[in-house]
Amino acid sequence: MKFVDEATVRVRAGDGGAGCLSFRREKFIERGGPDGGDGGDGGHVYLVADNSINTLVDFRVTRKYRAESGRGGAGRNKTGRSGGDLEIKVPRGTVVHDVDTGELIGDLTTVGQRLKVVEGGRGGLGNTRFKSSTNRAPRKTTPGTSGEERNLQLELKLLADVGLVGMPNAGKSTLIRSMSAAKPKVADYPFTTLHPNLGVVSVGPLQSFVMADVPGLIEGAAEGAGLGIQFLKHLQRTRLLLHLVDIAPLNVDEDPAKAFRAIEGELQNFSADLTDKPRWLVVNKTDLLAADDLAVAKEMLLGELDWDGPVFLVSAETGDGTVALGQAVIRELELLKAEQTDKPD
Repeated sequence: MKFVDEATVRVRAGDGGAGCLSFRREKFIERGGPDGGDGGDGGHVYLVADNSINTLVDFRVTRKYRAESGRGGAGRNKTGRSGGDLEIKVPRGTVVHDVDTGELIGDLTTVGQRLKVVEGGRGGLGNTRFKSSTNRAPRKTTPGTSGEERNLQLELKLLADVGLVGMPNAGKSTLIRSMSAAKPKVADYPFTTLHPNLGVVSVGPLQSFVMADVPGLIEGAAEGAGLGIQFLKHLQRTRLLLHLVDIAPLNVDEDPAKAFRAIEGELQNFSADLTDKPRWLVVNKTDLLAADDLAVAKEMLLGELDWDGPVFLVSAETGDGTVALGQAVIRELELLKAEQTDKPD
C-alpha cells in the first residue's frame, strides 16, 4: 500500500432541527394552549485515534464527512431526536489543522483519544417556549442553527523513539532490517526508501523501542530537493537521532565528513527542534574495511568533525555492533524518560 501522510478533508456537523408550531387539540378541552416541542441538536464530528490504521490513504478517496442532523420537534411537547455523532478513525500520531486559518486544532497521540473538530447545531425552540401570561397562544418558533463546517488538513507524524538520518545508501534500511522485524526494501541505488518505515527493536525481556527510517536526505533538501524533506516531520517526535555515515562509500569522491555536515545543515534549516535532540554518530559498513584501515578512517572522520558525542561502529549487513547499539539506545531512552518524569508540569 502506498504510504500517505497528508490529506485534506471537509467535515460538517449536523444541523439542529426546527422547533414545532402546534396547539393542543383534544375533545372537551378548550384553548389547550401551545404544545410545540423543540428540535433536536445536530451531531458533532470527532476524530478518534486508532491503532488499526497506519496511513491516511482512505482520506484520499473519501473527502467529505457529515454528521446526522437533528429532527424537528412535534406536537404534545415532543422534542425531536438529536442527530448521531460521527466518529472518524485516524492513525495515532495525526496532527489536525484548519486549512483556512492555519489553526492547530489538535494532536492525536494516544489510542482512543477523541477530538471534536466541528460542533453540531442547536435545536430550534417550539412555540411552547414562548408562552407567557400576556401571550397565551404564541405562534413563534425558531429554526435550528447550522452545524459547523471546516476544511481540515490531516498530517501523520509517525511515533517512534529513535530516528535514523543520513544520506541515501548510508544503510538506514539495512540497519532497521538487521535490528528489527521490519523488512523495508533494500537495493544498491539511491532513494530505495520512498516512504518511512517503522521497526520494533527488542533488546531484552520487556525492553524494546520503535525505530523510524525515513528517505535519505541530500544537499538542498530544505529547499525541496530529494525525498527526505517530505518526511523530516516524522523525526520531530523522536527522542533520539542516529546519524548514519557510510565509512566506505563506493565513490571515492564522497567524503563521509562532508556527507555528515550536509545532513547536519539540512536538519538545522528544517527545524531547530531536530538539532536540539540527542544525536549519536553511527559509523556503518565497517565490514568493508580492514581493522587497521577502519581505525584510521574513524580517527580521520572524528578529527574532521570535531565530534565529542557517542560514536558506534556497526555493520548493518553483518549485524556487528548492532546489539551493543541497541542496548545503549534502550539505556539512553530510559534516562530520557526518567528526566522527563522528574520535570514539573
